[in-house]
Amino acid sequence: MTANEAAIPGFCRDCLKQATGGRRCSACGSPRLLYHAELYQLTLAHIDCDAFYASVEKRDNPDLADTPVIIGGGKRGVVSTACYIARIHGVRSAMPMFKALEACPQAVVIKPDMEKYVRVGRQVRMLMQELTPLVQPLSIDEAFLELKGTERLHHDPPARTLARFARRIEEEIGITVSVGLSYCKFLAKVASDLQKPRGFSVIGAAEALNFLKEKPVTLIWGVGKAFATTLERDGIRTIGQLQAMEETELMKRYGTMGQRLYRLSRGQDERTVEINGEAKSVSSETTFNDDLCDYGDLVSHLRRLSEQVAHRLRKAGIAGQTVVLKLKTADFKSRTRNRRLDSPTRLADRIFRTGMQLLDKETDGTKFRLIGIGVTDLSDTDLADPPDLVDTQATRRAAAEAAINVLHDKFGKTTVETGYTFGRGRRGK
Repeated sequence: MTANEAAIPGFCRDCLKQATGGRRCSACGSPRLLYHAELYQLTLAHIDCDAFYASVEKRDNPDLADTPVIIGGGKRGVVSTACYIARIHGVRSAMPMFKALEACPQAVVIKPDMEKYVRVGRQVRMLMQELTPLVQPLSIDEAFLELKGTERLHHDPPARTLARFARRIEEEIGITVSVGLSYCKFLAKVASDLQKPRGFSVIGAAEALNFLKEKPVTLIWGVGKAFATTLERDGIRTIGQLQAMEETELMKRYGTMGQRLYRLSRGQDERTVEINGEAKSVSSETTFNDDLCDYGDLVSHLRRLSEQVAHRLRKAGIAGQTVVLKLKTADFKSRTRNRRLDSPTRLADRIFRTGMQLLDKETDGTKFRLIGIGVTDLSDTDLADPPDLVDTQATRRAAAEAAINVLHDKFGKTTVETGYTFGRGRRGK
């Protein structure tokens, strides 16, 4: 290593001792050394749990440590996530389950346990919030953090604080995370994907243009398969090609998306970490083993899903004012219908009955492979579910639901069931 290379700041991610050059830590012998010229100047991070659902299941069942694990369910279902062993065999998130098992027949398939994953996700979130109040969750297992100004609190620069955090997650929670550190959101998220699992990657301002130059355009947020096809048709495949184009030209071709292409291709992202980045919806869905077209069969699933959504709303202490029904036909075409309520709700009964009204217009003999129900326009529960002075039966049903919830919390969800979920659903009123 040259004198200039030795002068680049670095530390060992395992023992946190300062690195003085070489490929292994002089204190503990670990090869996990982190060097970067801007290491102690950068403060914006993206933290992503590694194969989160699968990691939690492996933590809870050590016998699965060296086994490929797929989280999903049903022969008609899709992969929610897969451990890295399964990914080596070609298994990917959102892959149909039958294709995943063709690629990795020895895999163990586990049905998702969302309540457990939410609990673990909250544990991780709490430890994030000990680092900084500026935590913006993106999902149950990832978030942006801004650590500017936290050096005095933690007696360390953000890079070392994040390495200590990653080690603490492993020791106290039993899963692993990957960290991306940069000067902007876009590149922090890109960095967190570079060395998974247990990664810690840094992308500084000085290297941003060269780093991005050879990358495919799909690395940019908002460039999916369809838009990538449009760009390729125009002869644009790499971010470097975008860097060579003027902003006005890109906007003329692609509108406001052209402006995003221009800025992100140059590593320009002025968005800050917002602490109000909570979830904008709560929903639940299921994929059927066999296509369904009968209203009664669909209703029984709709009721159970409505109960799951209501349970999550209660646990989170929130309510939603717009009910959204999601359907997917046998030929994979999606239908989304929604209706705004007079007041927010967290009641399964209101969600379900609104969903039935939306479903009634869609059951025309079409076969469906998936149904989902959810709520948006989330708020706190202060104005949720006022007494219905017109429909007194609704008030009675709300009281009955509250009593059932108490029994469910105490004895389990199958202690008391409605006729919709206990037997075949009927064309309810």
